[in-house]
Amino acid sequence: MTKADLINSIAEKAECTKKDADKALTAVLGAITDALESGDKVAISGFGTFEVRQRGEKKCINPRTKQEMVCPASKAPAFKAGKALKDAVNK
Repeated sequence: MTKADLINSIAEKAECTKKDADKALTAVLGAITDALESGDKVAISGFGTFEVRQRGEKKCINPRTKQEMVCPASKAPAFKAGKALKDAVNK
């Protein structure tokens, strides 16, 4: 499903215009992004939890030169599905 498909689905289910559905989706995604940028978790009951996980420094190999190098530590967004979502997918 693409973002356009998601907007169409939201507009249909919420009985609103596509423009309003796009604004709502953009606002939700923006709020989640802002929360993750500030280091907060976003927990949506019955759906799941978005959080930022710290990845440590590790050794890796440059595929072009085959030389070993050190990849720096980084942060990565992560999603953990909630029980209701898992149950809905596994029906």
